[in-house]
This record gives sequence, C-alpha cells and structure tokens, in this order.
Amino acid sequence: MRGYFGIGAEGISKAMNVGALMRTAHAFGGSFFFTIGVGYDRRTSSKSDTSNGSFELPVFEFADAGALRLPKECRLVGIEIADDAIELPSFHHPRAAAYVFGAERRGLSAELAALCDHVVRIPTRFSINVGLAGAIVMYDRVLSMGRFAPRPVRPGGPTEPAPPLPEFGEPLWVRKQRRRARAAQRAEPVSE
Repeated sequence: MRGYFGIGAEGISKAMNVGALMRTAHAFGGSFFFTIGVGYDRRTSSKSDTSNGSFELPVFEFADAGALRLPKECRLVGIEIADDAIELPSFHHPRAAAYVFGAERRGLSAELAALCDHVVRIPTRFSINVGLAGAIVMYDRVLSMGRFAPRPVRPGGPTEPAPPLPEFGEPLWVRKQRRRARAAQRAEPVSE
C-alpha cells in the first residue's frame, strides 16, 4: 500500500480509549499518532495499548486545533456524525492522510472541523466507541487502498489471485545515464 496515515483524537479524556485507538493505529500500520487538547494519563492508556504503540509510533500532542501541524500534503480527515459528511463506503481515501476523531459525546470542535479537508461519517445510527470507530476507518482504508484479490460473487474465498504489484523499472537517473552513454557513443568520430 502506498502513502501513509496518522490517527488523532481531540478532547478525549478516557485514557483507555486513547490507548485502544493507539494500539489499533499500530496494528494497521499507522505512521504517527496525535492528540489535540487531550488530558489523559499515559500510564492508564498502556492498559489498553498492549502493543506499546506509544513507543512504536511517533506521538504528537497539541494544545488545541490551532496548534495542529501535519506533514506537507497530508490531508486532515475528520470522522464525525454530520448530515453533510461523506459516507465512509463512498469516500476515496487520500494517499497521505491524518484521521481525527472527537470525543463520543461532543464530536469534533467547530474549530477543528473547519480545518478538515474532508469530513467522513461512519454509517451508524448513533455514536460508537472511538477505538471501534478508528478500527472501522483504518480497515476501510486498507481494504480500499490495498491490493487484494477481488471478492467472489458467491460466499467463500477469492477465486482469482491478487493483482500483481506494478513494475516501475529502473530509477529515472539510471535511464538518463544510459541514454547519455548511447548518445555519446553515437557522437564519437570514426577513426581512419
């Protein structure tokens, strides 16, 4: 899978939820984890972060939405139950993305929602646990961006192999050197 993603949480005070989200990000191959305005006890979060994701992933802590800094070209994707949000099954994930989840009761702050490039909704009837919501979004990303065999029409496993990885050939600089060498050979004067 190409690209990268980070997972973040805004305003979550329950350390066990932060730990579960961090563990899930680690399991799905997240590149970094971040918190915004979160006051939780890191020691308590380790009870649910059994993979030690806080030591395996870079963790960034921001005081508020205005302090948030992301890598260049990284798109901020808010996960929110909102009428105008894109339904997750219809969402095309950015190659470089940071997904941010709000507190279960309040959701994302208006300030953070305004910073989001996209706001996505998991099609549920009501709010679910942030760790579970994170797992659903990360699974959808891996499913839609990964290279898997197509699902069969009938129940059971795939009947076709996964698509092959693309072949890119040699690096551009190697091809340019080869072209220059051939051009230089053609330009050599013929000796008598």
